[in-house]
Parts: sequence; C-alpha cells; structure tokens
Amino acid sequence: MTANTSLRHIVDVPGPWEHRHIAANGARFHVVSMGDGPLVLLLHGFPEFWWAWRHQLPALTAAGWHAAAMDLRGYGGSDKTPRGYDPATLTADVTGVVRSLGDRQAVLVGHGWGGYVAWATAVLRPEYVTALAVLSMPHPMQLRRHLLRGLRQASHLLGVQTPLVPERRLLADDAAYVESLLRRWTGPGSGFPDDEAAARYRAAMRLWPAPHCALEYQRWAIRSMVRADGRRFAQQMQRPVTVPVLQIHGAADRTVAGRAVTQSRRHVSAPHRWVRLAGVGHFPHEEAPGRVNTELRDWLRDVTESRQAPGPGSC
Repeated sequence: MTANTSLRHIVDVPGPWEHRHIAANGARFHVVSMGDGPLVLLLHGFPEFWWAWRHQLPALTAAGWHAAAMDLRGYGGSDKTPRGYDPATLTADVTGVVRSLGDRQAVLVGHGWGGYVAWATAVLRPEYVTALAVLSMPHPMQLRRHLLRGLRQASHLLGVQTPLVPERRLLADDAAYVESLLRRWTGPGSGFPDDEAAARYRAAMRLWPAPHCALEYQRWAIRSMVRADGRRFAQQMQRPVTVPVLQIHGAADRTVAGRAVTQSRRHVSAPHRWVRLAGVGHFPHEEAPGRVNTELRDWLRDVTESRQAPGPGSC
C-alpha cells in the first residue's frame, strides 16, 4: 500500500464530515469538521488518529455544536515534523487550528496524550479555552508525580525511551503491535477494536514517520523531567485550570493510575465533574460511545447554561 493510497483510504475516511487541510503554527494539519455553532475541538490519543472521534462528531453536531477533530502533529494526515513534540509547540498547534477554523475560543476534548495537550492548553493558553473535557489522562503534574513514584505508566513510557527499537516494534508485521496495544488496553469483554478499527489504526501508524512522531510525545514527558524546559513547564502548570472541567475515566483502565486521575481535580479552580465508567478501559469514547456522548452533551449543556445565567445583581 503506497503512502498516497493509505492517506486516501485510511486517513480521509468518508462520512458526514468535511476534510480540510489547514495551516497553523508553521505546519499543516488534517482537520475533519461538521455542523455549526460554538467550536468543540477533539484531540485524539495514542495510537489513534482523528477517526477515534467518529462516534462523537455526529452526536455533538446534532446537539448544536461545530464539532472538529484534528490529527495531532505527527499523526495521520498532519505534518510529521522532525521536532515540535513539546507542550509549548503542541498547544500552539491547537490554538492555531482554533484560529484557522475561524473561532477565537473552543471547548477542548482530549483523550490520552491528546488530553495531556488539552490540559496544557487550558493552562498555557487559557484565553482560547472555554471548557475542558479529558478522557483517560490525569493532569500533567499528577502524571509526573506518579511517574516519579514508579507507578503504572512508568513501564510503558520507560519502554519507549530507547532510540529506533520502539519504532521498529510498532511497524513490525504490518503494525500488529498497534492492534495488540488496543486490545490490551481495553476493558474485559470489550468489542473494541473491531476488524475495521484495528485495520485503520495499523495502517495509519505505517505512514512513516508516524511511529517516531507518536513516541516523541511520550519521550518528552520522561526526558524533560531533568531538563530546563521540563522544569519550566512544571512551574507553569502549577497555575490552576480556570474553566469548567469534565473528566471521564474507565474503571478498567490499566494504563493510567486511577488515583492520579482523581487527584487531578486539585488543579481545577472552576466547576469539576468526575465520571467513572464501569467495565470500560482506556478508550471510553470507542468502548462506550453512547455513554460518553451522553456525558459530553449533558456537561456541555450545563456549561452553556451556567455561562448564560445572569450574575448577582442582574435584572
């Protein structure tokens, strides 16, 4: 399968959405969008691409939102640059896409490493974020603390720090390891991934240098702990999140320590809602899309109503 064929049949998946390639922060990003209204920007995690949000895009559109999902830098149809996988660059990617879509602000919804970027954007660039929903990813400072304590995430993240070997593992046997990760990280008895999902995620990861780019997010999180840029990021992330936050976590998620996720509310000074989904693993939006859609719609409705409610002393 050639790269062009892969892009057409794997990344540009047909559906009720529109595919766009837009410029932002010195790179080009593949963005899928549908609907009108306030912007909700969806940020996928590892090892997926924008298609991870195929269940949420129509549901959010039907609820009156302009729903958009981007391929993060290094994934899918977006530019795969040799550098730029630090939070400062990635948050500038997100805010640049928001502006290129014609909006000044957006609700951010992020899963996994997309959630990491969403948390960072809400702190580093708060003027662009009206509300924040995060699936399966603690606040970056909680993740850092638990990594330093050697808890669950450390084994996977430490395993990708060596050069070249992790990339080869991701690509071996037509990216069979990608499917293995998807199945290993789901809840017991999950119907995800089905054959189509496994095939699409495997094919998207074969778009070199996607494996290297995807792993650079995780390498930065570990290597930056002893560097000046990592210390600077940690200091910046001490500022509280000042917009409403929804956290959704699968009770059967074996990749993220539940304690790190629940303690993330310490970093939020605005209204915070916590949802724990029984029997669900690391991919709530794929394993239980109906439940996630309901939680997102209800939370977005409440956030909108609270913003429109008159303040004290109003007539």
